[in-house]
Amino acid sequence: MISEKEVHVLDKNSEFHGVPTINLMENAGKGVAEFIKKQLKPEIKNILIFCGTGNNGGDGFVAARYLSKKYNVNVFLAGKEIEIKTDISKKNFQKIQKQKIKIFNITELNKVDDFLDEAHIIIDAMLGIGLTGELKQPYYSIVKKINRIKNKTKISIDIPTGFGTNVSMKPDYTITFHDIKTNMTKQNCGIIKILDIGIPKKASEYVGPGELVIYYPKSKKDSHKGDNGRLLIVGGGPYYGAPALSSFAAQRTGCDLVYIVTPKRVAQAITSYSPFLIKPLKFAKELAKYSPNLIVENAHDTDKLISKDIKLIEKLKNKTNALLIGPGIGSHKETHKLVEEILKLYKKENKPIIIDADAIQVVGKKPEIIKNSKTVITPHTGEFKELTSITLSKNLNERRKNVEKWAKKIGLIILLKGPIDIISDGTQTKLNNIHNEAMTVGGTGDVLAGIVGALMSKNVEPYNAARMGAFINGYAGNLAFKKKSYGLISTDIIEEIPNVLTKYL
Repeated sequence: MISEKEVHVLDKNSEFHGVPTINLMENAGKGVAEFIKKQLKPEIKNILIFCGTGNNGGDGFVAARYLSKKYNVNVFLAGKEIEIKTDISKKNFQKIQKQKIKIFNITELNKVDDFLDEAHIIIDAMLGIGLTGELKQPYYSIVKKINRIKNKTKISIDIPTGFGTNVSMKPDYTITFHDIKTNMTKQNCGIIKILDIGIPKKASEYVGPGELVIYYPKSKKDSHKGDNGRLLIVGGGPYYGAPALSSFAAQRTGCDLVYIVTPKRVAQAITSYSPFLIKPLKFAKELAKYSPNLIVENAHDTDKLISKDIKLIEKLKNKTNALLIGPGIGSHKETHKLVEEILKLYKKENKPIIIDADAIQVVGKKPEIIKNSKTVITPHTGEFKELTSITLSKNLNERRKNVEKWAKKIGLIILLKGPIDIISDGTQTKLNNIHNEAMTVGGTGDVLAGIVGALMSKNVEPYNAARMGAFINGYAGNLAFKKKSYGLISTDIIEEIPNVLTKYL
């Protein structure tokens, strides 16, 4: 079963993986025609197809073209030609104008009863997925008229028009594509036939731009500072660059404000725009441009985070929408005690959490502290062992099974980083191979964590944030690789994040 939004994700990812939407439409319409030819009564002569002005109507135009080779086909457009919304539907409408098909439009609504009387089969290709609110005119009147007809075969394409509303088509058959849609039953759809329309396996198994296009929350015109995400990052200690890189990535992903709680020495480095690796001043000018919305809070200790810092976290918790914990945080015993306290606090209030790097060790020892929470955890193979005590196989299927098992067992989302990333909530799983071998450079994991943190701060669901984050990070890395080759560094990836957003949003 697949949701409305996931259908749109599949369409976008199919295009990305080499199968354009116009091909899917062709396969859909052809499949509907073949079903009618093979499985319905041979004495059928007249077919009436009601088409909308969107892509569901486009499916109907294609079906009309194939059916016209054997039957008398009339097409009723529930609008005007000029109102057809998509280029692929327009192309298919133009094709049926060249066939022996009678075409009527909304100006002839008063003739619908006559058309219905003459038809042996009535096909509904008016409205597909995506309807919001109740059914509007002229669809309301047309559906009412069709539903009153008895003793004629009625078929809906993909889903019945008005599906989920108070007035919807009552078909004998629904020919749906790829998979049953959420809430479809025999009672509301008649006999359901699932049609394979050629969506590539990779489009459903791997992430792509579809996740980004469908789930990225664009800022509203009347929004104010902070409305589009406020992220708290807790990290730093032995490693200066990690929390800063996460913060820059979060800002470039569209997070309005980023707060960092970090030891005093790290805070000093970050606020002077000098967080990178061991030679901080080298990248000062380059990094300065990333940090206009960065608020750095000094923790109590100079070199590490300690239990006393919980008071500062409690204060900032209410100012922020999500927590990223772990980048550069180290393995000091007192720091890990603080991590445990913070995770308990956030789980208790059901706030989104991203756990990365050395903070994963804490969860490995006490997984119950985040069990069944809004959490994304981002281990590589070694950190997965710290989390679960499992040494992962190199076999992808075995790795996938283990990720799914532990995601379900702990009740969170695991984003396992590797040659092929595996993202799972224990029930749903996506893979990601959009990245390159130069991204083994230090800091790319911190960038990924920052991207996912930004998305979760913008109220994106954890599973969606994880798969979007994997795509954005990998695609930005590939753009950076084209320019920097094997000399790319993590800040090059951050620079490319806006280009990914520009391309797909």
